[in-house]
Amino acid sequence: MTDETIANGTDETADTSSTPPMPLVVNVQYVKDLSFENPNAPRSLMAGNEAPKIDLSVDLQGQSLGENVAEVQLRLRAEATVGDATAFIAELVYCGVFTLPPLPQDQQRAVLLIEGPRLLFPFARQIIADVTAQGGFPPLLLQPLDFVELYRRQVLGQGMDTQGNA
Repeated sequence: MTDETIANGTDETADTSSTPPMPLVVNVQYVKDLSFENPNAPRSLMAGNEAPKIDLSVDLQGQSLGENVAEVQLRLRAEATVGDATAFIAELVYCGVFTLPPLPQDQQRAVLLIEGPRLLFPFARQIIADVTAQGGFPPLLLQPLDFVELYRRQVLGQGMDTQGNA
């Protein structure tokens, strides 16, 4: 006896017509810009007791490349300081080109700037960890980001209320 569910003589797992389409198709993803600065080396690499203060900034940009095709730019900037001295600055612009399903313009923008960065972030996180480790520091492991909240802040910053009305 099997654990498969059969309904009306057909295997339900074979029916893909009820599966909603993916909101985004990733066509390509890539590093557009990467910078790492270690301005106070080798002093910044000496073992110290004080943990660095990390300031992280995140910026999201999207631009249309054609009908239902757009690029998303996830910009990350991490600056580590110990006291008044800069330990390192890591900057990354990680991009993806996505194909979107036909949606109203406002929904396309939301899907693009929420789901696009969500798909790109794990790869960008790994690049930041690798570059900081190669710079002589422990890998900087960024915590997951709430891209829905970042999108809300961006929309609210452009004069829109919480319902998305101008």
